[in-house]
Parts: sequence; C-alpha cells; structure tokens
Amino acid sequence: MNSETRKTYIRRRQNQLRNAPIDGQVLKFLIGAGLSWLRTNQEIVNALNVYPVPDGDTGINMVLTMQAAYDEIANSPESNFGKMIHAVAHGALMGARGNSGVILSQIWRGVARAADNIEVLDGPTLVAAFCEARDTAYQGVVRPVEGTILTVAKDIAKAAEESLAETEDPISILERVIKEADESVERTPDLLDVLKKAGVVDAGGKGLFYILEGMLRFINGESLDIPLAKVQPLSKMVLEDTYETIEPGQDFEVVVDFRPHGSLDLRKFYDGLEQIGTSIQVGEGDGLYRMHIHVEKDRRYEPIDFTMSLGTITKVAIENLIEQMEQIERESGKGKLNLSPVEPGNIAVIAVSPGSGISRVFASLGVAGIVEGGQTMNPSTEDILDAFEDLPTDKVIVLPNNKNIIMAAKSAADITVKNVAVIPSRTIPQGLAAMFRLNPQGDFEEIVAEMNAAIDEIETGEVTTATRSVEIDGVSVKEGETIGLLNGKLVTSARSLKEACSKLIEKADPDQFELLTLFYGEDVTKQDANQIADAIRAAYPHLEIELQDGGQPHYQFIISFE
Repeated sequence: MNSETRKTYIRRRQNQLRNAPIDGQVLKFLIGAGLSWLRTNQEIVNALNVYPVPDGDTGINMVLTMQAAYDEIANSPESNFGKMIHAVAHGALMGARGNSGVILSQIWRGVARAADNIEVLDGPTLVAAFCEARDTAYQGVVRPVEGTILTVAKDIAKAAEESLAETEDPISILERVIKEADESVERTPDLLDVLKKAGVVDAGGKGLFYILEGMLRFINGESLDIPLAKVQPLSKMVLEDTYETIEPGQDFEVVVDFRPHGSLDLRKFYDGLEQIGTSIQVGEGDGLYRMHIHVEKDRRYEPIDFTMSLGTITKVAIENLIEQMEQIERESGKGKLNLSPVEPGNIAVIAVSPGSGISRVFASLGVAGIVEGGQTMNPSTEDILDAFEDLPTDKVIVLPNNKNIIMAAKSAADITVKNVAVIPSRTIPQGLAAMFRLNPQGDFEEIVAEMNAAIDEIETGEVTTATRSVEIDGVSVKEGETIGLLNGKLVTSARSLKEACSKLIEKADPDQFELLTLFYGEDVTKQDANQIADAIRAAYPHLEIELQDGGQPHYQFIISFE
C-alpha cells in the first residue's frame, strides 16, 4: 500500500469510526493515532521538567513505550478487541522506559484486564477499563504521589464512571474523559508543590492526555502532525533524538534555515510539509525559521523546493538516517568490554551505565552485563531483561543506577522465572559501592542485603548545566549556569565549572570523607578535569582524589564521596 492509498484508507476509516464497532482493528488505528499525537507534542512534554537538569525525557520515554506497544500490533489481523489490547499491554511493558513509561504500561495492563477477550468495546467496558487502569497503575507504585500521572488516571476514571449516567456511547465517554484529563493536568501544580514552584504541570499526566486526545482527533479527522503549541524557539529545537526510532519512509533528515518573503502562514506551511514527510518541527528566532522533516529517499529535495517558494534559504543540511543508524550499530561493536564470565549457580550482576569509562569500571569490578542508559536515555524493560535472560544462572542482581530506571528494572524482574533482585541504586557511585560487596559464589540473600546496605553508605555529587531558570530548595538558578546536586538535591549554582565543583564539595562537608572519585564526562577535556582535581587537592589536602574518565553525557562530573 503506497502512501497516498494509505492516506485515502485512513480517511475512509475516520469517516466510519463514529458509527463503527470498536474492534481490534479499530483499536490499532486509535493506538497509532495516540502515538502520533504524543510524538508531535513530545518536546512540549519533555520541557515540563521540574528540576533544571538535563533529564527532561518524559516525552521521549512515553513515545518509545507507545511505539513498542504499536509495533506489537502493527501487522496483526486480530479483530478481537480484548486480544488486541492484551498485545498492546505486552508491547508497552517490554518497551517501557523510565518511570513514566512503566506507569503507562501499567495503565494499558489495567485496560487489558477489564477488556479481556471482549470482541467489541462498549461504553460500560470502557468505563471499567479506565477504572482498572487506575487501580493497576496505583498498585504498581510503592509510594503513590498525587499531582502526577496517577492523579490524572484517577480523575479520568471518575469522569468515566459519572458519564455512564448520561451515555453508553464509548466515543462520547472518551470525549468526557479527555476534557477531564486536560483539567486534571492543569490542577497538578495545586497538588504537588514542586510543580507549582517550577511553574509547570506534570509531564506524565500531560503525555497521557495527548495519547487520549490523539485518538479523538483521529476520530474527528483532525491533524496529528501539527502541534497545537506555537512555533518553538530555535534554541529549544532538539533534533538529536528525532532519529532514535526510524520509521519506514524516514530515509533522510532535511533541515532548512530560511527567511520568509513576508508573514509566514504557519498552518499552511505545516499542511504543505505534511504532504511530503513526517517528524516535522519548525523553530523561529529573530525572523529566521528552521524547518526539520524526515522524508523518503526519492523526496529528499522536495522540502527544499517547497521552502524556497516561501522564502530565501540560508542553509540546508541533508542526512542519511539509515546510514547514521548503521554507523551507530557498527561503532557500538567496537571496544567491547571484558565482562566477567558467569558460572552456573553463581551470582550475576547487571549494571546500567551512562558512559564508556564508567562501564569499564563496572567491568573491572565483575559485572556480567552492561546496559547502556542513564539521564535522557532510559533503557526499556526488554533491554534489561535481555541482558540477563540468557545467562547460565538463576541468581541475578540488577543495579539501575538511576532513579528513573528502577521501575523498569523491577518490571523486568517481575516477568522472568529467574531469581532477580533489584538494588535501588539511584546513582553511579551507589552502584559502584554495591559492586564492592559482590562475591559470585556467596549466598544470594546475604549479598543482596550487603549491597542494599552499601548504597546507603556513600554520597553522590553531580555537576551539570541548568536547562531552565527556576528557584528550588532555596537555590536560584539561571538557565545555562553550572549547577551542583548532592544526593539528588540542588545545592548550588555557579557561573563556571570550577566554581560549581568547589561549592558542591563544600556543601558536602568534606571533612567527614577520606576519598573523592571524580568521573568526568564526555564534554570535559582531561586537561580541564586535571586542573579541577588539582584545585580540590589544594583546598582539601586530607582527601585522596581519584580522577576517572567516565565518558557520560550531560553531566560534567559525577562525584563519589567515601
């Protein structure tokens, strides 16, 4: 089916949906629509980051989770709604990334429970599905926090129940639910003080709203490619993540900078681009516009010609996405780590690592597997499961080493027959401290207990660049400043990297420690790292300072205090 035939088919299905029974095939279209609308608005969701640190990846995590859910059903001919929604839930679980993705997968799991083996979705079943989704999501979180996606799930379940007094039409119920989801998201700052201080709504709740709204927009024949938000500033355009998952027909990435001849009709511009390709983004700054799009190979020059008809082009960039992905795959095979072999019956440890240098340290301490991941690149449940499922032992320990990966690790542990313990390490230093307690031949329960104790005996410092201006925990931060976090809490902001490191160490009360290990990131030169390490040695002569090439992105330094 070519692109034009597919578009005609989709339009026909849209026209039929108002009166058509919602079976498994209709569900496929709705899941695809929710994914498309979420992807269109994923940068809006990413930007709803409370802390000024570079982990605004809720939009990306939810998109990748939904993509995995859709991939599970994309080629399925199943017409039974219940069987199809179970496949959606399974795909979401395996592809779940970050806390938001795991909770989203639990929401789909609840829907599947309520609609088990239902041929066609009706209103009462939809209401029951929203209620079961709420219950399953809450049960999956140890300490539920209100003002999050959980609250939105709760509010829409209540709205669905109340709607049954007026209608049993599932689409009418969906309309009522979406209205409540929108209002619930807007109320989240009133329930969670940290959201109010940052001036944002909950990102996960907003993502859930977009998924549901996308379904209704598809039913109503509305566009799923044009975000409702205004054109974004050039400085906020994030193009690096747009080829994390390359869809069929996305062979080339085209970016065009241009100055329009007159006033640019953004709606018509988007409409024109929509006929050419996908993954459309438009940014503006000082009268200069930047257009980003993914297109098929044979259409790679069409965005340029189209833009040229509207303005004067100042710069063009064309990238072969398929070649980029192949290059990444080729390079990922280089410099493989010497991981510890696993003997049957021994304990195997899987560690999540954000950088090549940190991975080498974990390998030297005896891990059996490394999963790449960290801030802005959370691995999926399936990624973690794959790391240990084929190992010749049923005794496995997982070190997530990031607060946003713990839930995915626990999901992986829940769906395997192996005995898997997830140590709730929230930082790299905590994970490394746990590794020092490893004895592969030791008693599993004792090693797990020792590792859990070890992560509480170490403190972690992190130095990064502020992604937004905000005041949190009494610290005023301006976007672009260098900030320091101690055990995840913002403690300082400075104008230079050296100053931020100095202030952070001072806040940590260095007199109580003997050893500081500094892991410098990929954007810090060894010379600069040595200079900062020397300054710390001079200021604190009683401390032993170790410097390691961590290779992690986003964070100039990760510091272990021992």
